[in-house]
Amino acid sequence: MVKALQQSKSQSRTTKTTNNLVSPKLFLYLLSISALLFILFHIHSLHHHVPPPPSSIVAAKLRRSVTFLPLKDLRYSNKALVGHTWFMSSLYDIQEEGEVQYQQFPSPVVDGDERMLCLKGRDTHDGSWNYYGLAWPEGLPENARVKKGVSFVSYNHYDYQNIWHGLSALMPFVAWHQIQGKCEVPERWILYHWGELRLRMGKWVSTLMEATFGAPLQFEAFEDISEGQPVCFEKAVVMRHNEGGMSRQRRMETYDFMRCKARLFCNLTSPEPLSAAVGMTMLMRTGPRSFRNETTVVEIFGKECAKVAGCRLTVAYSNNLTFCEQVSLMGKTDILISPHGAQLTNMILMNRNSSVMEFFPKGWLELAGIGQYVYHWLASWSGMRHQGAWRDPNSTLPCPYSPGDRRCMSIYKAGTIGYNRTHFSEWAKSVLNEVKMRKMEEATKVTTNQIHECSCI
Repeated sequence: MVKALQQSKSQSRTTKTTNNLVSPKLFLYLLSISALLFILFHIHSLHHHVPPPPSSIVAAKLRRSVTFLPLKDLRYSNKALVGHTWFMSSLYDIQEEGEVQYQQFPSPVVDGDERMLCLKGRDTHDGSWNYYGLAWPEGLPENARVKKGVSFVSYNHYDYQNIWHGLSALMPFVAWHQIQGKCEVPERWILYHWGELRLRMGKWVSTLMEATFGAPLQFEAFEDISEGQPVCFEKAVVMRHNEGGMSRQRRMETYDFMRCKARLFCNLTSPEPLSAAVGMTMLMRTGPRSFRNETTVVEIFGKECAKVAGCRLTVAYSNNLTFCEQVSLMGKTDILISPHGAQLTNMILMNRNSSVMEFFPKGWLELAGIGQYVYHWLASWSGMRHQGAWRDPNSTLPCPYSPGDRRCMSIYKAGTIGYNRTHFSEWAKSVLNEVKMRKMEEATKVTTNQIHECSCI
């Protein structure tokens, strides 16, 4: 019995010892050790980064991320020139106050955005079959061709053959060219009309651009590109807003630059002595919007010119003159007399503060819309003085519809211009006197008509 009691006491001591081993203190100790080991493990892992995926994998992902969209976004066909326009509608323009609106790729304003502009398609009839996209240099689309140098991408809602519409679309590139400081010259021109590829422009416009940039224009036709093959550009500048957003001062500076370049191109660089002589030029048209009785109109203005000492009258047709002959003639013109039409774009080649007198057939005021004022605007933008317009109240092409019917415009658009002897005489006398006084004042201030260096800003 004594032995059994001793065994019971021994078992009791063993149980107490076991209970002591799982006491709260031991539990906390083990927990602390575990936490310490966990922390040490994570510290160790921070010093051993998981290696990034291979560059080939990154490039493949970037390549698959390139999305091509139609150049002409048909969702905005009812407001093609509003906001972003329907040309490259997903992209935003760059613009500083008073400067030209443009897009540039890679972006000069977003740090780290080195994406290149890529184009696909060369359709000349439907712009929705031509596409654009942005791609990282290390992840260009499959089978893409890269074009080196600067590429100018132009959008024109109207016509590159017409010198007014062509100049309006391309003048912004000259403004961009100026503000870069380096006067960068494009390797190629990519022309679009409604997203459709165009392969040429009017001779007058292309020659002016050649004079401005110092090299013949290379129009991109993508003839070396397979059907559906993407083309990406090392540096691309896109214009789609014409002169929109530019201040009048910047427009005048840009037209000054082009005028200067045109005169250098045509070797018209010798300073001419300034005098009070007045050059009056009648730039005529044939066909629509020509003068019905041209001989009488020339006689009226010639008679008033003869009354002013030093006035010389020149009658010319722009379609009979080379580009440089037009540059030379406009450089000697103080008063430009001409019907409404593209030939009036020559006014930008006159010296600043020269005058413009414009003429319209019947019906234009009521039916032609805002476009009839483009040469009034151009005179202001290029530093000239628009001296008003005369609108013929009569027509040799009567409209069979009611007055104000817009269908009449298709008839009046081809109309010719008559004359009003009394009005023309008084108008010419007024403008001649104004110009004569201005030139006399200018002649007393400086001795020569300076030829300034055509430099970038």
